[in-house]
Amino acid sequence: MFVQQFFVPGLAHSSYLLGGAATCAIIDPRRDVGIYLEAAASMGMKITHILQTHLHADFVSGHLDLAEATGAVIVMPKSANCAFPHQAVAEGDSFRIEDLEISVLETPGHTPEHITYVVRDRARGAEAVSIFCGDTLFVGDVGRPDLFPGIALELAGKLYGSLHEKLLALPPFCEVYPAHGAGSLCGRAMGAKRTSTVGYEKLYNNALTIADREKFIASLTTDMPEAPDHFSRCSDINRQGPALVRTLPTPEPLPPKRFREKMDEANMLALDIRGYTAFSGQHVPGAYHIDMGGNFSTFAGWVLPPDRKILLITNDGAEAAEAAVLLRRVGVDQVVGYLEGGMFEWAKAGFASDHVPLLSAPELNQRITSGDGLILVDVRSAGEFGAVHVEGALHIPAPELRTRHQELDPNRDIAVVCSTGHRSSLAASLLKRQGFNRVWNVAGGMTGFNAAGFAPECPLCVVPHGPRFLGK
Repeated sequence: MFVQQFFVPGLAHSSYLLGGAATCAIIDPRRDVGIYLEAAASMGMKITHILQTHLHADFVSGHLDLAEATGAVIVMPKSANCAFPHQAVAEGDSFRIEDLEISVLETPGHTPEHITYVVRDRARGAEAVSIFCGDTLFVGDVGRPDLFPGIALELAGKLYGSLHEKLLALPPFCEVYPAHGAGSLCGRAMGAKRTSTVGYEKLYNNALTIADREKFIASLTTDMPEAPDHFSRCSDINRQGPALVRTLPTPEPLPPKRFREKMDEANMLALDIRGYTAFSGQHVPGAYHIDMGGNFSTFAGWVLPPDRKILLITNDGAEAAEAAVLLRRVGVDQVVGYLEGGMFEWAKAGFASDHVPLLSAPELNQRITSGDGLILVDVRSAGEFGAVHVEGALHIPAPELRTRHQELDPNRDIAVVCSTGHRSSLAASLLKRQGFNRVWNVAGGMTGFNAAGFAPECPLCVVPHGPRFLGK
């Protein structure tokens, strides 16, 4: 038995290769599937199965692309009612990959159709050696049941049963391979360690130590982090079957004049993906900004209209190609072009640019203490804001500024701050798109403000793998 994990930063998504001697399965694959083809080929294995634990909400899966490339059978929960050819499985079903016996447990709770694959290596013994549990059980946490608001309490109750009556009944040495790690919004407080065992989680997983069923339900249905917009779309995309990546557009290099003409077409938007300092210095008016150094895929899925075509402002074609991959992971598929030569050529063409001035930590402190009327908007998550914030700051998480900009006065000076400067630059771009012209971004964010001694150290900002959004 062989297991290889593949981890996607930002989305904090884990997928797996489960292999015998000559054949293998890929579990919960990401959409850019070349990495699995290369891994299997390097070990002389043939991919025969593609196993999905559930209809993933936070990313578009690569099951159809991988099936086309390999001819492997796609195994899905029967209750998912998928619209593409697949092997539907339910509780008690099992199949083999050489000496590996894979049986199915229905483990609803995070989603209604969720299943867990239990693996026994019959060449060594009859005990369950590992589980691929998707988003039912994480290291240090369990899957959130509130992505379906109308049935959140029902799902939380089912999750309690899935965990306590099924997964925790497995041998304590049974290895736990979850679909996400720290940084994912599919849970609330995942650990940085990416695998575990049933026994260790039973002892030290905070959610599992809540023995009372009603208290468990209450814990998982209150004060949960906000769910990004694409969470409500990706599950159905995965159920229907995503478009094959080979059918999607490849970003085309566009000279400045052609780029500006394309911007005037219907259903087109400009997305700047450069570092926030570059965006602040000069950017195409009206562009969204999502810094590639931050949690790019998640925030793109969160704030970009999914039905729009995308024009990228970037440093070069290689970065545009990379961004297209990251955008496809969250179902933003229509990346049609990028600005050839970047903002250097845009400026040379004589076209107008916009700007977002940067404030250093000392400059922000000076403006706050001088009482010059600056409005400070903290655009971090509720947990970060609650841990440490500047006295008098307003709290509006960055994605909410798409609508909550109405709470702000466009005639006032407004500074936006996050943990490092990435999210606040997104926030600044959202405000600029709404006609706010007196907007500053705080360079270095609360991390820099704390380092300069103007505020206590933020306990979330200094945890390198914590369950929140930080830039690199």
